[in-house]
Amino acid sequence: MEEGKRQKQVAGVINEEVNLIFQKMGLQMIDGGMVSISSVKVTPDLLEARIYLSFFKITDTKLALKKIEDRGWEIKKELAIKIKHQVRRMPEIKYYLDDTLDYVFKMEEVFKQIKKDDQKDL
Repeated sequence: MEEGKRQKQVAGVINEEVNLIFQKMGLQMIDGGMVSISSVKVTPDLLEARIYLSFFKITDTKLALKKIEDRGWEIKKELAIKIKHQVRRMPEIKYYLDDTLDYVFKMEEVFKQIKKDDQKDL
């Protein structure tokens, strides 16, 4: 289903504000790795926001995701203060692991291996 204009607006505001909150709380760097918000999707009723997080150079992504979820109430409280004039109800925030970056790196390795094998055959 196509995402509506209001959904995109709310998602953009949440993305921007949560990035700032992560910087303020020191959550953009966990265990020597980097955390970034790859996308925010908001349900059509604007009651749930799904934040997809991308981790770079973090060995235990599940633990890093848990650290962020554990501080979820703090993040939501800060977010509510920032966007209270832009939304009627504060959406429920859920965090998901975005493994697109891992998939890209894995595919690059596969292509390198294929290229290496092709050169051996010649």
